[in-house]
Amino acid sequence: MLRTLARLCLPLITGIHRFIFEKSGHRMGWGAAGFQFLVLENIGRKSGLVRQTPLLFVPHQGTWLVAASNAGQDKDPVWWLNLCAHPDIFIRTKQGRTAVHARRATLPEEEKLWAVMIEVMPWFQNYRAGTSRTIPLVILEPREVLTDEVKS
Repeated sequence: MLRTLARLCLPLITGIHRFIFEKSGHRMGWGAAGFQFLVLENIGRKSGLVRQTPLLFVPHQGTWLVAASNAGQDKDPVWWLNLCAHPDIFIRTKQGRTAVHARRATLPEEEKLWAVMIEVMPWFQNYRAGTSRTIPLVILEPREVLTDEVKS
């Protein structure tokens, strides 16, 4: 029941959050209930269009950690599939826009980094336990911007 509710509500919540970011000129929507959000600006693997997805994150040693949990559903979120195809992207945080390289945490990194995520957002442990897939833990690392990249 809870997974069905999450599956139905997640696109609506994401859409509302994206609307708040856009209509406020990225002045609102960076945090709620003590949690931090970023906006992932990635490229659609099929469309080639820029997609903006608000995600919870945990800052960690100069990087941003995000979990491709899809609210514990058994399928990967589309943004993760897009990152696999185009890992060099931009994110927006309260501090501004940053060029990043997205990569999945390696097996040796995962145990330590999942502990960091779960300390801040304990429900991710339930997501991990309630799905048949391995939820990717994604590290967004700062990178240099290439001169041919569009800046906006």
